[in-house]
Amino acid sequence: MADQEITLMKGNEAIAHAAIRCGCDGYFGYPITPQSEVLETLAEQKPWETTGMVVLQAESEVSSINMVYGGACTGKKVMTSSSSPGVSLMQEGISYMAGAELPALIVNVMRGGPGLGTIQPSQSDYFQACKGGGHGDYHLIVLAPASVQEMADFVDLAFTLAFRYRNPAMILADGAIGQMMEKVVLPPFKPRRTEEEIIKECPWATTGRIGGRKPNIITSLELRSEEMEVINLRIQAKYREIEAKEVRYEEFMLDDAEYAIVAFGSAARIAKKSIEIARAQGIKVGLLRPITLWPFPTNEVKALASRVKGILSLEINAGQMVEDIRLAVEGAVPVRHFGRLGGIIPDPDEVVEVLKSSF
Repeated sequence: MADQEITLMKGNEAIAHAAIRCGCDGYFGYPITPQSEVLETLAEQKPWETTGMVVLQAESEVSSINMVYGGACTGKKVMTSSSSPGVSLMQEGISYMAGAELPALIVNVMRGGPGLGTIQPSQSDYFQACKGGGHGDYHLIVLAPASVQEMADFVDLAFTLAFRYRNPAMILADGAIGQMMEKVVLPPFKPRRTEEEIIKECPWATTGRIGGRKPNIITSLELRSEEMEVINLRIQAKYREIEAKEVRYEEFMLDDAEYAIVAFGSAARIAKKSIEIARAQGIKVGLLRPITLWPFPTNEVKALASRVKGILSLEINAGQMVEDIRLAVEGAVPVRHFGRLGGIIPDPDEVVEVLKSSF
């Protein structure tokens, strides 16, 4: 395929194609609706014959995240994908990787819960992704795509950030983005790194006794409390650096807005249509879309509160991101939440009615 080929594909398919093109070394995953097309597309494309990328269907989500853990230890670009219940099973491994400061990509195409829930779209894994679903004081770098194009673009971005900060990164998409079909420009091919390049770029990696060098030992275990505190403080300092440098967001029609919607993923797409309808009715409203859910655009939301009369958090859940919005706003303006549950996606017209009745 040409590097700049424009094609029509699902969001899940875009993830797979982008992984091949960005030089991913290995994918380890397990099928679950609504993200199974990631693994299916990789199996169809057979990148092990063209780029050398390993693609393996593990026996479970627990196995797949531990395979990612092992691959990440060697400095390789490795990833997995799953949906909400499957990511729940991965939480122990994700916490281990955060503690060991390992770069990797986890893709979560969310479905409704709790429990097995529904196979329909949801955004109810915000807490799990952004608050540290596993144990310990850790964060994932969390990117929230709102289009098939961003599903493709964020694969390379997620790997870049993961390796820059030696931290797991997550693409947190919802089932609607994973299953919808849109035009997408696939990223250009990047060659997979050689072993020599990996050793140079990842001096911490467990690459064995190459050249007589003593191998690194990677672990998240430290039995001495004083040393464990030092490790945690170093990791927390890294998180502060990420918060200072890596916040990403989009503003839409906020210049003259009297009210604002904050939404991510497919909810942000709905918000844009709602804004069009509301403005036709004389309601001046705009959108702030967090692209990084962690680090959250706290300062930008705080600044927004000084310009508008009220903020509506539009989410396909019972109200999760709204907590971070309220923390950022500190009571400066009213903050309301609107969302649908059970896999039902909000309608733009009902969002407008909520806007009218909330402020």
